[in-house]
Order: sequence, then C-alpha cells, then structure tokens
Amino acid sequence: MSETNQPWTQPMSEQQFTLMRNILAAPSPVGLEGAMTYGVLKPYFESFAPQGWHVHQFKGQAGIVLDSHPGRDDMLKVMLIGHADKIRMQVRSIGDDGKIWINTDSFLPTVVVGHEVKLFSEDPAQPGSYRVIEGGTVEALGAIHFADPAVRSGDKGIKKEQIYLDLQIHGENKKQQVLNLGVRPGDSIILDRPIRPGFSPNTFYGAYLDNGLGCFVTAEVARLIAEAGGTQQVRVLFAIASYEEIGRFGSRVLAGELKPDVLIGIDVNHDYVAAPGIGDKRMPPLEMGKGFTMSVGAIASEQLNRIIESAAKEHGIPLQRDLVGVDTGTDGMAGVLAAVDCAATSIGFPIRNMHTISETGNTQDVLAAIYSMTYTLQALDALPDPHREFLDNHPRLDQAGPLTHQGTAKPDDNLKDE
Repeated sequence: MSETNQPWTQPMSEQQFTLMRNILAAPSPVGLEGAMTYGVLKPYFESFAPQGWHVHQFKGQAGIVLDSHPGRDDMLKVMLIGHADKIRMQVRSIGDDGKIWINTDSFLPTVVVGHEVKLFSEDPAQPGSYRVIEGGTVEALGAIHFADPAVRSGDKGIKKEQIYLDLQIHGENKKQQVLNLGVRPGDSIILDRPIRPGFSPNTFYGAYLDNGLGCFVTAEVARLIAEAGGTQQVRVLFAIASYEEIGRFGSRVLAGELKPDVLIGIDVNHDYVAAPGIGDKRMPPLEMGKGFTMSVGAIASEQLNRIIESAAKEHGIPLQRDLVGVDTGTDGMAGVLAAVDCAATSIGFPIRNMHTISETGNTQDVLAAIYSMTYTLQALDALPDPHREFLDNHPRLDQAGPLTHQGTAKPDDNLKDE
C-alpha cells in the first residue's frame, strides 16, 4: 500500500465522523461526564469488545476504563487517557431583572458573548433528576450603545463579572419566573454547537474538541486493537477520565487505582503557526494538517517517545515534536501526580481557537494519532521483554557520540525542522 493510500491520508469515514460528533456533542460538563462516558462511550466499547474485556467503573467520578486483560497484573499495563469533562459555565446568582449571572470558568469572557447555550438544572423537588433549558444566550453589555467608550473602541475588554445568561424573561416578577424554573447557583451551562465539516478539506469546527477528540482517539484505538485480535503481552487500559479541566483530578485516580507501567495522555494541542500575535514567542511550529504531536520535556519518557516515533516513522505517519516545560498540561501527568512509577508522555493534534465555540481541527491529524497509537501498542506487544524495556534502556548522554559540522549539502528530509 502506498503512503498516499494509508488510512490517515484519507477522508474520515462517515461512521467515524458521526461517532466523533456524538462524543463531542454529549453534554458532559465537569463533574457531570456521564452523558459521554455512559451514554456514548460505554455502549460503543461494548459493541466491539471481545469476550473477557471489562469496563471499570468508579464511585467518585463518571470516568470509565476499558480493560483488555482484567486482573492480569503480570502483564505490562499501558494506559491511554482522554478526558470527557467539558469547560462549563455555572449559575452564580439571579437578578431582580431576570438576568442569570454566571461564571465563565476557563473561557475568556469575550468569546462566549452572544452564543447559544444549554442550562442543565437539577429539579429541587427531585434531587438527581435534571432538566435542560435551551434557547438562552450569553450576554454582557446588552448593546454597544450601553458600553463605556473604552470598551466600544476596543481599548478595554469585558470583565467576567459582566457575563450573564439571558432567557428573554419579561413581564412581572422576572426573578420569580426564573426561580420557578428551579434554576439555582451551581447549575451547569455549556455551549451549544455540535461540530460540522469546515470549508477546507478534512477540517471541522464546533465546541468542545477539548477534549472529546482525545476520547474519540482512545475509543478508536481500542476498536482497532480489538479487531486486530488484541494483544498478547500488553494489558491495555483505554481510559476516559473526568475532572481534567479543573486540575486533572480524575486521571490521577485512574492511574492510582490501576497502576499502569506506561501512560499516554491524549489531548488537543495548539496550531501555533496560525495563532495570531505570538510570533515573538518562538513557539514550536505545530500546524494543523501536519500530523499528530508528541510532547518532549517535563516528565515525558524519552524511551516511550522513541517507540512512538519509531512506529510512526515505520508506517509513514506524520509526527510533530512539541516542547513542554515543567508540565505537559495534560493527563500525561497522571502517573507522577498519583505517585505511580510509569513511563509517560502526551500526544495530541493541533487545533485552532481552543476554549471557544469554534474550535477547529483536521481529521487527518486525528486519524494520524489513532493509527500511531495503534502501531505503538502493537510495537510494545512485540518487545522481547516489555517489563525490562523501560527499566534497562534509560538514555545515557555520557555515551553520546561526537557530531561535526555537516557542511552545506541538502539535509535528509528526516532532519528538517518539523
């Protein structure tokens, strides 16, 4: 098969795009991830999981883990982690004029203004029963005419304290009308924009690519491994975590409970090349449409990265190296945060407009991540002694060989700046 006919170079199938859309559309704000984990992913796991595979469930969170060899602690345990929780907004208070004042969490206040949202409210009369209110929009100023001159000119921005949800309440007793709906402080609000294909080939945009995409990749790798007959030496833990957006608290519990030997966080990354106004920061030249990304630095294992990079190179899958400093910023940190000794790293895919309603991605980057992880798992499974691999092969820079100037000849393609 030529490289141009490889699956990661082709348009994503309709079935895969539909699954990806359903995962991203599932209403799963922080702490309420069950719509994605139990409503979409658990049934999908069960649709292809071979007999003997098992889905772990947890008491304190809605995270799940599909386990290829439950109970086999003698095998090398490899955990792939996506996170299901979405950035949420929350009700703070209700004004006499019917405005529902909300917080914006990890959203910039300016990026949510004017957008349609869904408010999920627990029924005060029936705790545990939730209702959804649709048709509301997030607002701040009411109109440009009411804004301060500095805001109108762009010299100043909108403050988070100015953000409110407008349910178009009118008439008498506006606050009471809202209270009668059962809306209370703490109720979750999420953006309402399912993904759709973009204008350019192989692109898509919408809300919450962060990080339904990591969950989609994890699920599709599980399916491909199952369809290939599973693994013989490696016990794979396909994990869907919670609480990432508020401090990566869910994945560390999964790692602490199941104690993987190898851990790979799968999360969105930035298209730095397209990001406006950051040229002087000299960021790594990550770019949408150029393949998946692999973190180098922080706690990222050079041994594990070598296996991932070798598998990608063997199969012609495009890879972009990303620089991370003291922290990967992803669930790739779950092992060290849970005090579990494991070789870990983080992979992802560059997207644009992160933490907005118009996050934008490329299907071929996502497919590249899926197949690179599949081949990485198979490479780990083919090792002569998987347990010794990470114990005995730590890089030794004291054994580095000399490198001299290479002249002005055209460099090998593999040595070009990625």
